Amino acid sequence: MAKSEVRVRYAPSPTGHLHIGNARTALFNYLFARSQNGKFIIRIEDTDKKRNIAGGEQSQLKYLKWLGIDWDESIDVGGDYGPYRQSERNDIYQKYYNDLLERGLAYKCYCTEEELEKEREEQVARGKMPRYSGKCANLTAEEREAFEKEGRMPSIRFRVPQGKTYNWNDIVKGDISFDSNDIGDFVIVKKDGTPTYNFAVAIDDHLMKISHVLRGEDHISNTPKQMMVFEAFGWAPPVFGHMTLIVNENRKKLSKRDESIIQFIEQYADLGYLPEALFNFIALLGWSPVGEEEIFSKEEFIEIFDPERLSKSPAVFDTQKLKWMNNQYMKNLDLEKVVELTLPHLVKAGRLPEQMTDQERKWAERLISLYQEQLSYGAEIVELTEMFFKNDVQYDEEAKAVLSEEQVPEVLSTFKAEVESLEEFTADHIKKSIKAVQKATGQKGKKLFMPIRVATTGQTHGPELPVAIELLGKEKILSRLEDALS
Repeated sequence: MAKSEVRVRYAPSPTGHLHIGNARTALFNYLFARSQNGKFIIRIEDTDKKRNIAGGEQSQLKYLKWLGIDWDESIDVGGDYGPYRQSERNDIYQKYYNDLLERGLAYKCYCTEEELEKEREEQVARGKMPRYSGKCANLTAEEREAFEKEGRMPSIRFRVPQGKTYNWNDIVKGDISFDSNDIGDFVIVKKDGTPTYNFAVAIDDHLMKISHVLRGEDHISNTPKQMMVFEAFGWAPPVFGHMTLIVNENRKKLSKRDESIIQFIEQYADLGYLPEALFNFIALLGWSPVGEEEIFSKEEFIEIFDPERLSKSPAVFDTQKLKWMNNQYMKNLDLEKVVELTLPHLVKAGRLPEQMTDQERKWAERLISLYQEQLSYGAEIVELTEMFFKNDVQYDEEAKAVLSEEQVPEVLSTFKAEVESLEEFTADHIKKSIKAVQKATGQKGKKLFMPIRVATTGQTHGPELPVAIELLGKEKILSRLEDALS
C-alpha cells in the first residue's frame, strides 16, 4: 500500500439530519481508523447549495458525538489539511481545473440544459444509454467566441480517455471494472463556477492524503470518474471499499419514505434509546465479528474491527433486534440513569408534573424501577405504566376469563377485607395479606394470584405484584376490588 498512515474520511452534505445509513458509514470509517491507529476526518461537502439546510452541519456533528464517535480533523477541531468545508476550497479547485484545461484534458461546454435534455431523449428513444455526445469537445476559438457573444455560460467537462478499462480491487466487492467508452465526458465545473462532486472529492481525497475510502455501494459508479481525475494528475488513488445497502425486513432498500423504520439518529435519542446500544447495533449492520457474541463495547469493536469482515450481502435492519439490544443495555444501567431517560417522557405525556415534590419523585423512581428489566427504550415507559394513571380498568378477554372462575369472589372479598384492615400500606404488608388470603381460602398459585392481579391492575401479567399494589395506593386498590366484585 502506497500510503503508510491510514487516513479515512466521512463526508456528509449538510442537507438534513444524520440518517442511519450515513451514521453507519461514519462508524465503519471511525472503527477502521481507530483499529489501525490512523486518523478519522470529517469533511463537509456543501457545494450543492440548493440542498443545504440551516443547522444541517451542527446536527450531523452533534449526533455523531452523541453516538460516541470522535474525530481528529474537521471544521470544529481544525487540522493540517483544511479548510474542511468544500465551499471554502474553491481557489484550490480552480488551480486544478485550469491545469486540466491548459493540458487539453478538460474543455468548455456551451450546451444549454434544453439541448442536453433533447440529446438524452433521442438516445433513450434509440435504446442507447444516455451520455454526453461530446459535441463541444473540439470547438475552435471562433466557435467558442460566438457562443460567448450569445451570452452562453460554459460548464467544464472532463475529457474521458477512450478505450480504457478502469478497475480496482474493492475491499467489500472484490474486482470491479468499468469500460471508459460507457462513460460520457462528465461535468467537473458547473456553469456557476461550482466544482461538481466527483471532481472536488478526488482533489480533496488526494490533498488530505486519504488512504482508504469506505462508503455505500451507491457510489460505485462514481469511482471510475474519480480514478480518471487521479490519473490525470498522476496521483495514486486510495483503496476503495463499497458497503452493501441496508434493507428493511422485506428486503427492500431503506428509503426515507419507509414508515416502518425510524431512520434518523436524532429520533432514537428523542425516544430514549442508549447511544451505546445504537452504536453496537449499527456496527453489526453489514459487518460481523468472529463467533456468536453480539454485545460489544466501543473499545471492543475497535480491538476486533477488520474491514475484511464487511458483509457482501445487504444488511437487514431488524427493529426487534434493536429493541432487544437496547433492553440488554437498559437492564445493566444504574437506576438513576434509567430515571433520567424515562421521567421526561412521563412528564411530557402529562402523567407527572414538571415540578415534583420529593414524595412524588420517590414514587416515580420506584415505578420506573419496576419496569427496568423489560424496558426497550425510554419512551416505552408511558405505555408500560398506563394502569397507574387510570381510574377504571378495562378487562380484555383473557382478564375476563380469569375473573369468571368460581373461586374468585371468595379470594377477592377476603383480600379486600385484608387491605381495609392494613395500617401500613407497603409491599411487605401486602405480601403478608396475600399469604393470609391463601390460608383463609385454601387457594394458591395461579388460582390465588391471577384474580388479585387482574382485579387490581387489569392485566394478566406484569411487574412484581405487591410493589405494584403499593404504588397504586390503597384508595385505588379498594375501588378496583369493589368494581371487580360487582
